[in-house]
Amino acid sequence: MGSIDHEQTVSAGGPLPPRVRLPYRQRIAMLRDFHTGGEKARAAGGPVCEIPIGPGWLTPRFVFVTSPAGARDVLAGFDGSMDKEMMIHVQTRLVGMNVFDMAHAQWKPRRQALQPVFTKRHVGSYVGHMADEAERVAAECIRDDRVDLDQRARRLTLQVLGRSVLGLDLKPRAEGLAPHFKTVLNYVTARAIGPMRAPTWLPTPARARFRTSLNALQGVADDAIRACRADPAHDAELIARLMDTRDPVTGEPLTDRDIRDELIAFLIAGHDTTATTLAYSLWQLGRHPDLQERVATEAQAIGDRSLTVADIARLGYTVQVIHESLRLCPPAAAVARLAMRDVIIDGHRVPAGTSLLVGIYALHRDPALWDQPTRFDPDRFSPARSAGRDRWQYLPFGAGPRSCIGDHFAMLEATIGLATIIRRARVRSIEADFPLAVPFTTTAGAPIPARMSAR
Repeated sequence: MGSIDHEQTVSAGGPLPPRVRLPYRQRIAMLRDFHTGGEKARAAGGPVCEIPIGPGWLTPRFVFVTSPAGARDVLAGFDGSMDKEMMIHVQTRLVGMNVFDMAHAQWKPRRQALQPVFTKRHVGSYVGHMADEAERVAAECIRDDRVDLDQRARRLTLQVLGRSVLGLDLKPRAEGLAPHFKTVLNYVTARAIGPMRAPTWLPTPARARFRTSLNALQGVADDAIRACRADPAHDAELIARLMDTRDPVTGEPLTDRDIRDELIAFLIAGHDTTATTLAYSLWQLGRHPDLQERVATEAQAIGDRSLTVADIARLGYTVQVIHESLRLCPPAAAVARLAMRDVIIDGHRVPAGTSLLVGIYALHRDPALWDQPTRFDPDRFSPARSAGRDRWQYLPFGAGPRSCIGDHFAMLEATIGLATIIRRARVRSIEADFPLAVPFTTTAGAPIPARMSAR
């Protein structure tokens, strides 16, 4: 453990967070590897601590928050004290302005316009796409025997998003799009956490790769918009709703560029996150045959037909598996906010202009909050063991007004996908490790090999 600087001024509002005094390289690594970085920050400085990376007049102030009370103070509501104005969101806007990255004033009317498409009741209309694709992936995996779980899960979620959100069959393009998602996310994240950033007009090789990949994603979104404009009956409700949305200030409809920016955000967030959750769940079940059989028995009891929304109530253990996977491998390892004025976070005074990182990965693995936190135990999410749990220690989709708009969609897709695959196929994981990478969201850091056979 590194030393901590406790000699900081204490104001009437409370003490400043302690500063972590580990070597510079280790502090930078905490911010770059912000999944494990949160755990290291807590070990070195406590549940609310500053990670200094340079003089205040030159570099931003970063504070890691890894306590339930701190998470609540950062995320619970909006009173103007926090906003999505820190560098990660500013840089992500290079991809386009969207509901994920907009500052509060722009975000609120856009979120209100899109929310009806993603209510728990409404996402049920997409379950047919989810079940069909899961059946297809299960059959392909059985046929191929040895598979990469991450690759197959990505193919499934991208095809589901294509059919449900874009109204397009992305199957012919699925393999080619995967590297473009990674290039775009790596570029904006590297710019966000780097101490120096080249101007966006400078023609660097990284910038050229980013533009090529972004153009590929924009092309997919443009195809969907053109199809919807050409045929009002085109099966893409999200696009239709965006076309009906008006700017709250000007009253003008959104441009095709505005719509394209939103679609790309949903493609990136929706395919990356759910794919990792599904791959991680399959990998864990492939290591725990007894747990796998519980999921298979539950799903097979429903019968041989395609699963529907009504079946979710009968898939209780499968849902617990998904929740436990989201705990150990949360889609967002950390979420960020900028303090717009001085605030109190879990008893510490945080000055205006501070970049706050809520370490969700660290919260989900805190031994003070979870018994045997690194053990995969879906029964910890049984009703009996969940009773009395602090609302703010489990945040797989964030929390507060800016929680993930697609949380119901993601849970439904992961549950239907996992139950469908496991009732058709046995999974045997080949590797004992699931390497993680955080280019932006949490993803598999390498192929996840497994053997799959028919039941």
